[in-house]
Amino acid sequence: MPHDSSQGATTGFHRVVVLVDENSNPFELGCATEVFGLRRPELGRELYDFTLCSPAPRTLMRDGFFTLTGVAGLEETERADTLIVPNRPDIEAPRRPAVLEAIRRAHARGTRLLGFCSGAFTLAEAGVLGGRRATAHWQWADLFRARFPDVHLEPDVLFVDDGDILTAAGSAAALDLGLHVVRRDHGAEVANAVSRRLVFAAHRDGGQRQFVERPLPPAPEESLAPLLAWAQERLTEPLTVAGLAARAAVSPATLHRRFRAQLGTTPLAWLTGERVALACRLIERGEERLDVVARDSGLGTAANLRARLRRETGLSPSAYRQRFGRVKVPEAPAMRARQDDDPARPTTAPAPA
Repeated sequence: MPHDSSQGATTGFHRVVVLVDENSNPFELGCATEVFGLRRPELGRELYDFTLCSPAPRTLMRDGFFTLTGVAGLEETERADTLIVPNRPDIEAPRRPAVLEAIRRAHARGTRLLGFCSGAFTLAEAGVLGGRRATAHWQWADLFRARFPDVHLEPDVLFVDDGDILTAAGSAAALDLGLHVVRRDHGAEVANAVSRRLVFAAHRDGGQRQFVERPLPPAPEESLAPLLAWAQERLTEPLTVAGLAARAAVSPATLHRRFRAQLGTTPLAWLTGERVALACRLIERGEERLDVVARDSGLGTAANLRARLRRETGLSPSAYRQRFGRVKVPEAPAMRARQDDDPARPTTAPAPA
């Protein structure tokens, strides 16, 4: 079930605390700050209370890039609703006992735990991942399995949501997991607004592959971007993989290879994900008739809508409506007549880039 984004006792907002330790990677710290720490005047409300903490007054970041000072101490972990644990490239060096104990205490209190990249090693060393699902950067998969055989590692995905413990593969996947958490806490419409500010894909499913064979296509005509934009504007139509292939003037097998290479997923999985995201938006904007939501999102039937929505969010349509209904966020600036810029038409998440 989605984590309860209940308000913190002291500030009125869900409190996200990032625990930074010696040799932590600044990139993932920046991702956490961008997603959870920035003010959101465009939404007319704040989403989280955000705090950095460290076990030492001065924390030397990865490779001595800079020294972090002026942040709170470990006592801040005691008030966290969500705790993001340290990630460090020196994965064979043991973590500080005080850091591991803070993580264990947070977990015992029911705090949601997030690990970016090598943060999975920190969580496993703290002893909270035993028998649980997790992921880490693909280059460390063998070492992780050898050190923590009781953890069910999924090495070839962007992120894993295992309820109260979530892990991301690292680098850009930290943004994917962060937006997934925002979507889980505040709904698809708010997550899309955050992603627009980041200029980042709002919805890449966690099951997509970490490593794609050809992230930058050698020839512009092989890029899927035009096809994805075309399909996003026609989600209510009976799109098929064969139809997408015909639009791209390639065979279905070639289209499948390009999706795998450029997006790390299949055409059908991408199309279904886009339709579920659109269905979430329609519900959030107040549409109560499930048959209309199913029709206008291209999911066909109310039964299919229920099944897909529960699989994606863990919620029934009625529970999703109760939690996220009638969300109001500003639209992206109008640059051309596109579905996601027209407030009279339903929108869907930007395509993975």
